[in-house]
Amino acid sequence: MKVLKFGGTSVGSEEAIRQVAKIVQGNVDQIVMVSSAVGGVTDQLVEIGDTAARGKKEYESLLEAVKLRHEQMYYNLVENKPDTNFYDIIEEFEDICRGVWLLRELTPRSADFIHSIGERLSTLIITDFFRTQGIDITLYDSRKYIVTDDQFGNANVNFKLTNERLQEAKKSFTKVNLFPGFVAATEENETTTLGRGGSDYTAAILAGLLAADHFEVWTDVDGLMTADPRIVKKAHFIEHVSYEEALELSHFGAKVIYPPSIQPALEKGIPITIKNTFNPEQKGTLITKEWDEDKQLIRGISSIKDIALVTLSGSSMVGIPKFSYRFFRALSTANVNVILITQASSEHSITVGIDGKESGRALRALNTEFEEMIATNRINPIEIEDNFSIIALVGSNMRNQVGVSGQMFNVLGKNGVSIHAIAQGSSERNISAVISKEDLHKALNVLHESFFLSLTKRINLFIIGTGNVGKAFINQLAQQFTFLKKNHQLNIKIIGLANSRQMHFEKDGIPLSKWESYLAEGVAFTKEDFIQNMYDVNLRNSIFIDITASEDIAALYADILKKSISVVTPNKIAATGPQTDYLNLKSMSKRYGSQFLFETNVCAGLPVLSTLNDLVRSGDQVHQIEAVLSGTLVFLFNEYDGTTKFVDVIKKAKELGFTEPDPRLDLFGSDVKRKILILIRESGYTCEYDDIELNSFLPESCMESSSVEDFYEKVEKEEAHFKKLYEDAKAKGARLKVVAKYKDGHGSVGLEAVDATHPFYNLEGKDNIVLFYTKRYDDHPMVIKGAGAGAEVTASGIFADVLRLGQSDM
Repeated sequence: MKVLKFGGTSVGSEEAIRQVAKIVQGNVDQIVMVSSAVGGVTDQLVEIGDTAARGKKEYESLLEAVKLRHEQMYYNLVENKPDTNFYDIIEEFEDICRGVWLLRELTPRSADFIHSIGERLSTLIITDFFRTQGIDITLYDSRKYIVTDDQFGNANVNFKLTNERLQEAKKSFTKVNLFPGFVAATEENETTTLGRGGSDYTAAILAGLLAADHFEVWTDVDGLMTADPRIVKKAHFIEHVSYEEALELSHFGAKVIYPPSIQPALEKGIPITIKNTFNPEQKGTLITKEWDEDKQLIRGISSIKDIALVTLSGSSMVGIPKFSYRFFRALSTANVNVILITQASSEHSITVGIDGKESGRALRALNTEFEEMIATNRINPIEIEDNFSIIALVGSNMRNQVGVSGQMFNVLGKNGVSIHAIAQGSSERNISAVISKEDLHKALNVLHESFFLSLTKRINLFIIGTGNVGKAFINQLAQQFTFLKKNHQLNIKIIGLANSRQMHFEKDGIPLSKWESYLAEGVAFTKEDFIQNMYDVNLRNSIFIDITASEDIAALYADILKKSISVVTPNKIAATGPQTDYLNLKSMSKRYGSQFLFETNVCAGLPVLSTLNDLVRSGDQVHQIEAVLSGTLVFLFNEYDGTTKFVDVIKKAKELGFTEPDPRLDLFGSDVKRKILILIRESGYTCEYDDIELNSFLPESCMESSSVEDFYEKVEKEEAHFKKLYEDAKAKGARLKVVAKYKDGHGSVGLEAVDATHPFYNLEGKDNIVLFYTKRYDDHPMVIKGAGAGAEVTASGIFADVLRLGQSDM
């Protein structure tokens, strides 16, 4: 014998009921079937009762709507008008509602009778329809077989009497035996209901007392999922869980099955399967006594969206008995369900999590219970904190397993999710944490990614700047997207994108092939709106990328890092401001679990800073640096030979994308000063921008230019100066290079003529080179050399930083 329970969505329409008939016909076993009310009807019945109790005549139109809905459903399925049994139920319904309306009072007993109408009507319709399909079915009125006390609204089952009546009924069972769920009756035949999830409970009672071989719960999902699929798009179906795991998952928000309904089946060891009415081929989730010891540590991640924290605290509580008893008694008396409990080891405070909708009732009950102690300051006022959620890791394999909670809290911390309370059951099957409601989406996704999708990691990018470098970066990302996803399990999405005029956000990612059109249709850009949008979407593994030279954007980094969002940038301003600001950004990234990466600040895509950081972290000490740090200046002095004007070489470099939009930033030497400053600071030394000596090769007239065009004109007038520099170096067999140096606490930047024996002599094109003289590399320095200018190489450096973050424990 099988027990099959069909929920409200499974009988929510004519087509759904036809599908139920096919499922039943496909079973060869004898079936005990339990049905809920038609989807949404129970809520309508509650509204009808409440409306009548308020003395509002509108209850009649609401009642008529329920009647017409069931009449139409009956006619469409049976192709005939309902029989007298149908109208007898409707007449009783109308009489009770009229009485409630006349008395302006809805007693618990009347409410139960009204609420029972849904299941009574749905099972009558199903019975008559099944008979038209040739199904041998008998309808049993659950009120005659399931006996309860008179605790209306949430009645307690008398299992002894219920068992006696069911065993008698079993003698006359046919192929299909249908019982309304949710409803029962007292010994005096007064209609009662079994409370929330009552239809599941009805089915479980029948399964247990009738010794069913299997209990199937048919609903509108394929089974239990690893997380809420409405929030976690990558959530997947769970094939098998133990009873205990199912209880934990259902307690913490998995709505597929109601916790008490498992208990009768658990006691008898009856297997339970969760199946999808609308996808019956899916085998569903099997729930048994055993669990899979060879499977994942975590079976699922469950959550409750809206909870409140209630705290009782005070020094007078320490060592004094009965505080906990009074606390929980007051909540119980007020019908407040406690979801989570945590207590300080000092006994100074008790905190519980409750349904957010019950916070007002809880506060009134506790204030009444502890009124005198609060008034005399022996305990603190009851504290209620709203807008929290609970997330829970569930799995029997967590027992005695080291590191699960550490991984959970580390992942949350790295993504800026603050934990307000923690609880772990003694069974070690559940680790629960209370977090801010606004962080629920991020927390569920990042935990699911960590525990279930460790081979696939989504990275969310927020980019400001779509100039040459920005375009090159997006193009590189588009070219590598499939490769990275397949070979490195990185799913990199651009969520927010902006230039100086417009910005656009797509929570599921801006299509990389259409980013320009999406941005063109965006809204007006302001840095404040962009950052707020980034905060509001609140996604895990977020990276902010600044591909501008803006001081205003760089000023935002500290606040962004505080949100546990990592920053990647070629913008040198932040790392070359005051030393205190630089150190503050470093400190922020450590404190909030984010990272501040600026590899492209020095030598574009060359791994200079990462190599330097490896040296310092491994205990080496840098004591001297010599470097050519401007690919632009290398290109200029390599190209210039006196036959073409120096100004024309500058213009050529700008056209090729080797200079900043304003080439004066390259030629004035400020850019090189910033780069050597960064190297000095990353080597562990204190240094300010103004501490670095700059010996400019430009004449004074060029330094005083008012615009780029004015600069070009003045450079052209000074052509003799540049030609002389070139001729003097050539006469010595040397080449001109702008060299940055640091030694003995002194930094400098200046033009030098290097001879053929120097490592800088053979620099070609736009190459950069850095020599690190360290404790380990003393006689022969570590040399890093390669292209140091251009949109493509800079973009590749940004890409490298993004991949570094993606492959790290963000």
